[in-house]
Amino acid sequence: MSSNIVWHKASVTREKREQLNGHKSFVLWFTGLSGAGKSTLAHRIEDLLFERGCRTYVFDGDNVRHGLCSDLGFSIEDRRENIRRIGEMSKLFVDAGVIALTAFISPFRQDRQMVRSLVGEEDFIEIYCDASVDVCEKRDTKGLYKKARLGEIPDFTGISSPYEPPENPEIVLHSGVDSLETCAQTVMRYLEDRRKI
Repeated sequence: MSSNIVWHKASVTREKREQLNGHKSFVLWFTGLSGAGKSTLAHRIEDLLFERGCRTYVFDGDNVRHGLCSDLGFSIEDRRENIRRIGEMSKLFVDAGVIALTAFISPFRQDRQMVRSLVGEEDFIEIYCDASVDVCEKRDTKGLYKKARLGEIPDFTGISSPYEPPENPEIVLHSGVDSLETCAQTVMRYLEDRRKI
């Protein structure tokens, strides 16, 4: 980074934005295998938060790779850079007073810990969408597992690339067996109990 770059402190602070919004800002970081329900859950919870008047935004893995991260592939190095960029973006959204919901496989613990450190322990809520490879492969809504099994997709998480489950996530959702509403309500209760919303 150039020594000529200086962070500009805004007169409208995060605290003022949160006060205007009527809720805290934070990151809900959904992690899990492809097909574990991360995006579906993130969007359902956004619906519930929106109904309460919360300012939200969902960062979806596929959507982000259409723009911000369109120059990245799926090697370990590119995956790490993808998560780093999302972490930086999430930090800005938290500063803007927005609840950021991120739906990314984010397979490596080290990368998720990096984002936690970047955003801050109090503002990072890791949500593990726990669904087995078997369940995710049966869902296979995008046909990705089939392609991975045929060798058409290299470095596919859960097949030819590892996934490291969180060791101490704030929330574990059994998204392979529980309904969408059951999982969504688990998250909402967590946020209510901690007075985040």
